[in-house]
Amino acid sequence: MDEIFSIFLETFGEPVDRQEVPASSMERYRGKLPNQLLEYWDEHGWSGYAEGIFWIVNPQEYEGVVASWLEGTKLEKYDTYHLIARGAFGDLYLWGEKTGASLKITSVLSRYTTHTSIYTGKEMDKGLRSFILSRNVDSNDYGDLFKPAKKKLGTLRHDEMYGFVPALGFGGPDTLDHLEKVKAVEHLTLLSQIAELQPYSFSDL
Repeated sequence: MDEIFSIFLETFGEPVDRQEVPASSMERYRGKLPNQLLEYWDEHGWSGYAEGIFWIVNPQEYEGVVASWLEGTKLEKYDTYHLIARGAFGDLYLWGEKTGASLKITSVLSRYTTHTSIYTGKEMDKGLRSFILSRNVDSNDYGDLFKPAKKKLGTLRHDEMYGFVPALGFGGPDTLDHLEKVKAVEHLTLLSQIAELQPYSFSDL
């Protein structure tokens, strides 16, 4: 195991609900995603970490989700994006084929942030290592609700997330009583259709 992922595991703990990555997926994304990520897939699979608050995922499962969020936005034409990781409450980490680790969507709020990565072109592997190293457990929590949600609803599987029902975009409250364990792809697609994706502004912070 390489040093970068060892440091990541020290912070996030051992993987949960690991899915083995088939050779066909490796080939599908070779040349589109960093070789370093494919090596991590090969060694560690698609898995959850920190008891399921952060997930390294199969981008193919989320192609429809990404398309639904980016449709009609300027981001759609800016790059070709693949979802490589997500949080328990629907933070989405997208990798651009040209721009690297450059886009994060906070799906529960229909907000996005862009980041200009210095690691593009032949530096993509460095960019992937930087992305892994800079992950933070608490940044994937929402209102400190992860531990109470896990206690109330149980541990997430690889295809699940914690979602507010009704969604905040429908006027639902962001409280534990309104959290449910939901299918990630279906819920993220629903959230993408409720409100237009907007950039974060300083007034949101």
